[in-house]
Amino acid sequence: MSETNPKFKVTIDGVEVEVDPGTTILNAARMIGGDVVPPAMCYYSSLEGSGGKCRTCLVEVSKGSEKDPRPMPKLVASCSTPIMDGMEVKNKSSEKVMDARAGVVEMLLINHPLDCPICDQAGECDLQNLAYEHGKSTTRYEFERRTFDKVDIGEYIKLHMTRCILCYRCVYTANQLTDQREHGILNRGDAAEIGTFIEKNLKNEFIGNVIDVCPVGALTDKTFRFRSRVWYTKPMDAHRDCKCCSGKAVVWMIGDEVARVTARKDQFGEVKEFICNECRFEKKEKSDWTIEGPRQIDRNSVISANHYEVEAPAHTPLLNKA
Repeated sequence: MSETNPKFKVTIDGVEVEVDPGTTILNAARMIGGDVVPPAMCYYSSLEGSGGKCRTCLVEVSKGSEKDPRPMPKLVASCSTPIMDGMEVKNKSSEKVMDARAGVVEMLLINHPLDCPICDQAGECDLQNLAYEHGKSTTRYEFERRTFDKVDIGEYIKLHMTRCILCYRCVYTANQLTDQREHGILNRGDAAEIGTFIEKNLKNEFIGNVIDVCPVGALTDKTFRFRSRVWYTKPMDAHRDCKCCSGKAVVWMIGDEVARVTARKDQFGEVKEFICNECRFEKKEKSDWTIEGPRQIDRNSVISANHYEVEAPAHTPLLNKA
């Protein structure tokens, strides 16, 4: 009879949790949930190699472990720092962390255009949420901003590189989800940009998922571009029989019309079951889908402003809950 695996104890903002060895601080915080969880703009649990780039998840380790209780001398990236037994971590309870996070947000906004009123990602943008919580009303940046032209990088995808924060999520998605990656990071330093080699189009059955993993509005769905604000739509869980993917998605309705289709995301904004291009771009009729019911949206999200779901009686069809 084998011994059970030992657990490590970690305390984050005064809340203790037991985790498996090798668990990162960020994933331990996600096990606790709530305000304890640091934000993450580049880390994506289902994408191998992601994380460690945006620095928005910085935390303070006030106690290294039971064996070595010394605090870590600098703030660490919670998405790539493993837990040690007895570790104590400060997130929102640390002024250092809050100051550093505000600085990171200011840095991310240096070249980012303030075009939220016309951006399709408005209302579900991670950077918008971060700027609202940690951003300043004015900028100290006085130099010329880096700008790029908008580019069609596929039949269904528009690249607005000026909005990109170089999180690499789309590159990892294409590399790990598709047969052949056709885009990547070109150039270095301040000249670095997302692009395709020799102006290739992104053509792959699952390439549309780069839209879902993008934390900002750099990659947008051309079939939904400028059609509606997300808070004017009704997100509904739906499914269909599909030979390429699970067929489980969220259809965003305007009346009886399917305005767009996205993969389902968890409470941390991550897709667990990616969907194919056919489901995402081609199935835009209500009859193509079996509607399960309203998508549960975080009450703090602007998307939920006009959607107050209530429990329907057991005899009521799910569709009538919309």
